[in-house]
Amino acid sequence: MTVDASPLDAKDFKQAMRQCAGAVALVTVGAEHGKRTGLTVTSACSLSDSPPSLIVCVNRNASAHARIREEGAFAINFLHEDHAALALTFSGQKGVNGDDRFAFGQWTRGATGAPVLMDAVAAFDCVLAQEFETTTHSIFVGEVRGVSHGVEATPLIYLRSSFHTPREMRGTVTVGDLDSRHLSWSDFS
Repeated sequence: MTVDASPLDAKDFKQAMRQCAGAVALVTVGAEHGKRTGLTVTSACSLSDSPPSLIVCVNRNASAHARIREEGAFAINFLHEDHAALALTFSGQKGVNGDDRFAFGQWTRGATGAPVLMDAVAAFDCVLAQEFETTTHSIFVGEVRGVSHGVEATPLIYLRSSFHTPREMRGTVTVGDLDSRHLSWSDFS
């Protein structure tokens, strides 16, 4: 079997990825004021519930990358619809860097010492359990030591180079419908 090994154009890859919605989160690190930093990501997701863990991909050029390694802990704070300006702040687009980013939002310290956004849709306080390196990014595996979540908040998502909120499906799908039997959540978990 012959595989076409020609590299894909980065522009084509980025354009295709812009069509995939991602939950917007802040990865935060630093137990001490003055040494905190963080970044905005759409690359955080659940890994396992045994033990409870998440993964996040962080560019090695990001200020938080080295700090996560040093601290051995970080938080992943999933944002809600009112956090768009906070997402831009932590992405560096507002010209605010490092610890100054924490002047925005309401923060507390998690069990690991990592900064946790108090009104996040969900916040996961993690210890660094494993790390995998790629060419440009590291994949950090965090074992969750603390969690908080809001019930009513509408999540912030990033799609097609803009922020959005999810909308409800027009037609409801329930278990037992002829067309939805294959959609039972238990089939996926």
